[in-house]
Amino acid sequence: MTFPATRYEKRYGDRLVRCFIDRPQSIDAMFRETVAQHAEDVAIVLGDMRVTYREFEARVESVARNLVASGLGKGDRIALLMGNNLEFFYAFMGAARARLISVPMNIRQRRPEIEFVLNQCQAAAIVYDAEHEANLPEPETVPSVKHRFSVGGGSGISFAKLLDEAPPVAFPTIEEEDTLCLLYTSGTTGKPKGAMLTHVGTIHSCIHFASAWQIKAQDAGCLAVPASHVTGLVAIILTMIYAGGRTLVMPAFKARAFLKLADREKMTYTLIVPAMYNLCLLDPDFAAFDLSAWRIAGFGGAPMPSATIERLAQALPNLALCNAYGSTETTSPITLLPPGDIGSKPASVGKVLPCGDVIVVGEKGCEVPPGETGELLIGGAMVVPGYWDNPEGNANGFIGGYWVSGDLGAKDEDGYVYVFDRKKDMINRAGFKIYCIEVESVMTYHPAIVEAAVVGRPDPVLGERAHAFVFTDGRPFDAADIRRFCAERLSDYKVPDSVIDLGAPLPRNANGKILKNELRQRLG
Repeated sequence: MTFPATRYEKRYGDRLVRCFIDRPQSIDAMFRETVAQHAEDVAIVLGDMRVTYREFEARVESVARNLVASGLGKGDRIALLMGNNLEFFYAFMGAARARLISVPMNIRQRRPEIEFVLNQCQAAAIVYDAEHEANLPEPETVPSVKHRFSVGGGSGISFAKLLDEAPPVAFPTIEEEDTLCLLYTSGTTGKPKGAMLTHVGTIHSCIHFASAWQIKAQDAGCLAVPASHVTGLVAIILTMIYAGGRTLVMPAFKARAFLKLADREKMTYTLIVPAMYNLCLLDPDFAAFDLSAWRIAGFGGAPMPSATIERLAQALPNLALCNAYGSTETTSPITLLPPGDIGSKPASVGKVLPCGDVIVVGEKGCEVPPGETGELLIGGAMVVPGYWDNPEGNANGFIGGYWVSGDLGAKDEDGYVYVFDRKKDMINRAGFKIYCIEVESVMTYHPAIVEAAVVGRPDPVLGERAHAFVFTDGRPFDAADIRRFCAERLSDYKVPDSVIDLGAPLPRNANGKILKNELRQRLG
């Protein structure tokens, strides 16, 4: 992997971090540079629609001018309750040009969740797809929201009006450390927190992705995860804009539709969760699709089962499988697996990126030697300065400029990082530590299992026992046989004491993460 030159810079008050020397000064400046070089190239593909960078630029300018004309000013928050559509691109980039702070929201959220986010960030406006209007809070419950713009009908002001011509506007200046957007954490425990992604942090993530995986203007990246998630927004949309490439937009992921799109548009790059790869491999016509242009298959959000890695390597030997480890708080990647390393380092999430840092800390708060397990503390130019209006979250989530990840892992002598489990998900069985990820990976080799999740079940004698939930997609299910399969490959204390076939895919949030809290609740 080859990266541009770096230097140390003082950022966010007292942080000293490595930064790329040559970089755009804002996301809008990045977009303008790309438009100047690739005006007639296709920027976005959605179904039969193809939008060039010149057309993209014109719509962004109109949206930005009209947002300012509506009375919105620098730093105002504008919520985006939108799916993967063209309007999301125009609204997000238009808000960035107008110096507003976008708040992309999960379209699967319901009224109380939406109300919480709008009030917590004191949003001044919201842009929403009309199909989600029924979930919007009543105006009196979100008094800060003065403007409602709707896409595809609905009672709000038509988004089409934001695309109308408007008089030129002198947009305010913007600083690199200004907040670009707020992305609210999944909220699987407690209330969601609004991570403040900045212009400088986001640009560093784009440069990391593009440099590490050699993403160029000739590439076509597929947006198959939600645009409102850090992966969709940063790893796909903004990275493709930085590179001047094409973004292939899927309104929703369906394996067959994904394969058809990849074939038709000669997709070269995507980053999706491991379960999506497995669903593609299960398509009976997988081999019939022309995927020869596909060269980078990024994955993250969950471990890639070894069985899936092997099947993809057999089916697409020229495809580079590359792990990406990061979070909302790290503006997506902190480590990336170099292309070609999956064979020698299949369990690693990659190497720390040039402008990032990972410290492995033991129980006493001291850094541990290579190979030893500890909690990962993450620093760097991409780590957000904090959570929006949340002093308690900032005090608990950050220390010395490092984000406290809650992940247990290690670094080896060669600098490769490994993530073993979430600290809260590790099972302690009579003093023996069980990393659920390891057990889940073994279980996916069983011919009946499509996906598996392991959680701890309280036990009065042992403290905890391991329980497995699986999805077999109609294949013959035999819990005893699955346990025997595990016993042949794992230490006895790691073998799940019980196995249940859910009869449906594992429950996940919109970001693709398995909802283990929900699974624990099913155990009572």
